[in-house]
Amino acid sequence: MLILRVAAIALVLQAFPASAAQTVFINVNVIPMTSETVIAAQTVVVEDGKIVTIGAVDDIPIAKNAFVVDGTDRFLIPGLAEMHAHIPRVSSTGLERVLGLNVANGVTIVRGMLGRPAHLDLRQQILSGEVLGPRLFTSGPSFNGNSINRPEDASEMVRAQHGAGYDFLKIHPGLTKAEFDALANTAKRFGMQFAGHVSIAVGVPHALAAGMASIDHLDGYMQAMLKDDADLSRGPAGFFGVLLADQIDEEKIARIAVETAAAGVWNVPTQSMIEHRISQTTPAEMREWPEMRYVSLATIGRWVNAKQQVLDDPAYDPAIATRAIEIRRKLILALHEAGAGLLLGSDAPQVFNVPGFAIHRELEYLVASGLTPYEALRTGTVNPAKFFGQEHVFGTVETGKEGDLVLLDANPLIDIGNASRIHGVMLRGRWLARADLGEILSRFEL
Repeated sequence: MLILRVAAIALVLQAFPASAAQTVFINVNVIPMTSETVIAAQTVVVEDGKIVTIGAVDDIPIAKNAFVVDGTDRFLIPGLAEMHAHIPRVSSTGLERVLGLNVANGVTIVRGMLGRPAHLDLRQQILSGEVLGPRLFTSGPSFNGNSINRPEDASEMVRAQHGAGYDFLKIHPGLTKAEFDALANTAKRFGMQFAGHVSIAVGVPHALAAGMASIDHLDGYMQAMLKDDADLSRGPAGFFGVLLADQIDEEKIARIAVETAAAGVWNVPTQSMIEHRISQTTPAEMREWPEMRYVSLATIGRWVNAKQQVLDDPAYDPAIATRAIEIRRKLILALHEAGAGLLLGSDAPQVFNVPGFAIHRELEYLVASGLTPYEALRTGTVNPAKFFGQEHVFGTVETGKEGDLVLLDANPLIDIGNASRIHGVMLRGRWLARADLGEILSRFEL
């Protein structure tokens, strides 16, 4: 099935231009992301998949055989990273859709948070250009209360995934403290990152002390910020602790943010995933969002039901849900201000989170939390490069970096919504113009 599926995706590549020997963006406004600035009237030369020259438009000669992209009145930024993605099985008909929708939305890096053995081959096929898709960093199968029954299981699973060549380890809920510690200690011996959820038995303070690479969904932070006299006998904490929102001590927000920064632990808030589930926006409104045209009616039906179940749940309180969103936004801003790293991620595909499109909604939620557009863009460009230790490879528009670029029709530093006004995407030196991106999208429109 792997061979057949990859062959099918490889055929898709024939419809799009191969990497030119030299691609030149002329008279473009460069947003390098090294600082909050726009460098006007630049020529950017990409050759053999890398940025080789950046300079004033009047100073840079253009080779006769170069492929030229007019950048007049447009803005060039680094490709975006989706740091909490779910990549379908290689045998799935949904794989091409997820990869394609991400690329069409300017996503050139994805961190796959629920990997499978076939994703190891897929990772290389994407990197080599055999498969059209964002560069893939993948976990292995997750560590959770079902896959792990004792500390020894966790240690053995770490050794196996390290040997298989996965990029990092994914944690789901359900681990005991002893199992988590065995995972963490073994991972450190092998130099592997571990990331994801914070099990109730572990808690955020212990996860920070253990050196998790990233905590995703702000999992466990609600419990860590409870008032000292919080009443936990009222019932379940709900989806990522949202039902605890009216018992949060706001003075603890700054404290836990500082502790997170001191521990060097990153966070992937996936605020879009949370808000889309618990906000009072109705399923009827959400199913009319433009990106839903790329989702099957069956999937939309499941998402509508999931959202309606939340709203109909007797435990759902609109005031507490609103408070939970407010608290999470305050925590996002506090983490940023404390210097704790934030990473852009949406958990797509997820309830009303369409791959690629959800990243742009996530950027809007980060700005709504108090980040500037520039700071929000860093969570999907500079920060992922730092997180992976690949600052020399991607994340900024500089000479020597990979040709992973997005050309925009308007300045995203003025309005973060402009990050979705995509004129074209360069994927490791392969230029996909607006028409090419339209062709990708049209294939998946239902």
